[in-house]
Amino acid sequence: MLVARSAALFVVAALFEIGGAWLVWQGVREHRGWLWAGAGVVALGLYGFVATLQPDAHFGRILAAYGGVFVAGSLVWGAVADGYRPDRYDVVGALVCLVGMAVIMYAPRGR
Repeated sequence: MLVARSAALFVVAALFEIGGAWLVWQGVREHRGWLWAGAGVVALGLYGFVATLQPDAHFGRILAAYGGVFVAGSLVWGAVADGYRPDRYDVVGALVCLVGMAVIMYAPRGR
C-alpha cells in the first residue's frame, strides 16, 4: 500500500510541477499573460507541498527519485499539451529514468 500511495503522490507532484512550469511558459514565452504565469507559480508551490507527503523521510531520496517521474511526465505532458512526439530514444530514456526511480525509492533496505 505504501508503494501505491507513494506512486500516486509522485504523479500528483508531477502534475503540479510540470503543469506549473508549462503555465509559466505559456504566460511568458507564449504571451498569454501574467495570470497564466501566476497560476503556474501557485501550482509550483503546491508541488513542493505534495512532495512533503511522501512516506519516506529523506528529502534527497524523494527528490532524486522524483527526477525519474519528472523526465517521463515531461515527455507525456509535451505529447498531450503541445503535440510533441517522443521518439524511441526519448521513450527508452524515460523508462531508464523510471527504473532508476524505482530502485532509489522502493529497493528493500534494512532499517
